Amino acid sequence: MIKLSNQLFFAQVEEMLREGHEVQLRVKGYSMRPLLRNERDIVVLAPYHPGEELHCGDIVLFRYHGRHVLHRIVHIDATQLTLAGDGNYRVWEHCQPNDVAGIVRRVIRPNGREISCESSQWLRMSRAWLKCPPIIRRIVLAILFRLGYR
Repeated sequence: MIKLSNQLFFAQVEEMLREGHEVQLRVKGYSMRPLLRNERDIVVLAPYHPGEELHCGDIVLFRYHGRHVLHRIVHIDATQLTLAGDGNYRVWEHCQPNDVAGIVRRVIRPNGREISCESSQWLRMSRAWLKCPPIIRRIVLAILFRLGYR
């Protein structure tokens, strides 16, 4: 097995996206729980073209302080995006639209089932989770963690 540095890996991911290809990435980390699960779910990224309209609720791959992060857009103003992981109820990142490399269009579950991020099911789950007050999200995440839902 060949190991690549994250910098080299994501440079290749960005190049493929710039060429117009979709890219599949296995989710790493817990910041997008409970909707995306570490080491289980795969996201399908589509290219983002500067000037393309972004929406609150979109999950994007973006450059942030020299690394790449996959989080959800929670606010958009004239020049800046505010992003956060679904499992983060206190931490936000800020970036410019030109820092976005790709947009998640589909999620592939471990059983092979694909969920479109534009489907009514996905949109309902996303909206419901984001509307929960932070204390409720914290409690749900703690329960899921104790139940082994990682």
